[in-house]
Amino acid sequence: MKKIAALLALAAFALWAGNTSLFHAPRDGHPLPLAHRGVHQTYAVQDLDADTCTAARIRPPVHGYMENTLASMRAAFEAGARTVELDVHLTPDGKFAVFHDWTLDCRTNGHGVTQDTPMTVLRTLDVGHGYTADDGRTWPLRGRGVGQMPTLDEVLDAFPGGRFLVNFKSRREEEGRALAEMLAAHPAWREAVMGVYGGAEPTRASIARVPGLRGYDRASTLSCLLRYELQGWSGIVPEACRNTLVIVPVNYAWALWGWPYRFAARMREAGSEVIVMGAYSGGGFSSGIDTPADLARVPARFPGHVWTNRIETMGGPIRAH
Repeated sequence: MKKIAALLALAAFALWAGNTSLFHAPRDGHPLPLAHRGVHQTYAVQDLDADTCTAARIRPPVHGYMENTLASMRAAFEAGARTVELDVHLTPDGKFAVFHDWTLDCRTNGHGVTQDTPMTVLRTLDVGHGYTADDGRTWPLRGRGVGQMPTLDEVLDAFPGGRFLVNFKSRREEEGRALAEMLAAHPAWREAVMGVYGGAEPTRASIARVPGLRGYDRASTLSCLLRYELQGWSGIVPEACRNTLVIVPVNYAWALWGWPYRFAARMREAGSEVIVMGAYSGGGFSSGIDTPADLARVPARFPGHVWTNRIETMGGPIRAH
């Protein structure tokens, strides 16, 4: 029995030694803020579903920025963002409209499906039309967003040296092909796109056609994390976690072998970048590190990206963390 106990203790020590971050904490460096939708109006996230008009439930505005506009992205970079996340739809006239919603009716004074509307029409809309914090008694941003929906071309031209994470809102493979063709024609833009995610079909189509492009969809994220749980104890990084973007909800991070610093080093050696999200409780992966309490759950000097919906208040603290 003593021999068995000794062997078990030795095995436990070996498992700990192979996965501890005790000797792997970086001496310098800081997390990289990733601004979800730029500086934008936040809203209550309880009881959301696919049809919820989030513009109609914003908190009382403390600034005048609207998501996915050039002004909101500029403000995000000025607030310390390393990367800005944005949303795209391929329009009938071959442009990528930068806009979140599947339809126009919630946020704008337009109607219909975003991807079915020509960019020539989208440019005329007021993207601040539908915002209200008091059930429609006042519309604080109405009239301030006319002509503010940009194309992806315009975004990439406007911020040389900026980095962007592109969210495909559809499941059309042609969107991935179109993005690949755009980046092939503009090498400088390729350097600006740090990754893609969203609909599996366009995400995978763009990754297959753009050398070195990283990206993820819901299925690939779950595959990576689950396979790593099975193999990571040995130091092996599964193929599903290689050359990709690895999404880590902060409330489940503790369960990852080698978390935080040895895990990050393994992903980096496998050609991947890590994005720490807010707590996951089902549904989509879009909650962020939005408060000091959230940030306290992120390891100091963590060498990865930190997703936030509040870049205007959290950009500085994240960079200093």
